[in-house]
Amino acid sequence: MRRAKRALPLVTVVLAVGVAVSGCGSESGTGGSGTGSGKESGKESRMDMQEAAERSDAMLDAVLKGIDPDVQWAHGPTTTRSCGVTRRRVVMTVVSADRRQTFLDRAETFWRTNDYRIKAVNKDEKFPAVYAVTEKGFGVSVSFRGKGQAFFEADSPCVKESKVADPTAEPNGPAYKDVYPLPRPNVRSDFWSGKTNQDS
Repeated sequence: MRRAKRALPLVTVVLAVGVAVSGCGSESGTGGSGTGSGKESGKESRMDMQEAAERSDAMLDAVLKGIDPDVQWAHGPTTTRSCGVTRRRVVMTVVSADRRQTFLDRAETFWRTNDYRIKAVNKDEKFPAVYAVTEKGFGVSVSFRGKGQAFFEADSPCVKESKVADPTAEPNGPAYKDVYPLPRPNVRSDFWSGKTNQDS
């Protein structure tokens, strides 16, 4: 009888330890997806919204510099969600219907060259778009909307909540501060406003 009474607490302790260890494993592992995505989001969770916004700004700066000839742009609104932030750039240069695919191709080429993964390409005649993602989970896109205006967006993965300051990069044209919505494209470029399909 005494031996049986002693065995029960020992079995209980072993079971409790086993449950605790298995619980820790699933929590800090792959998040149940089996793809390692939990590990990546764990890395990004140490970044806060301000840091994510700054990284998004750098990505938008880079792709705009990668488009040749350059275009004039202004900051769009910044928005935050429960654990992420979105930065936006609005292109103020007129891009003709004949040049929109060339514009998208140059953005896509820049992202591919810099190891972004292209998630989707929308070939719609009026509202084409390209969507890409970085290995750290930042989503970036360029899309054409009303009046043929191009918009860039960068969405962060889930990060720590924090205050988010306005972008510090200076637009290469009017800032349109406190103007919303922004004007339609109003800057003409010999190349982007052209009506031919010749690239130069």
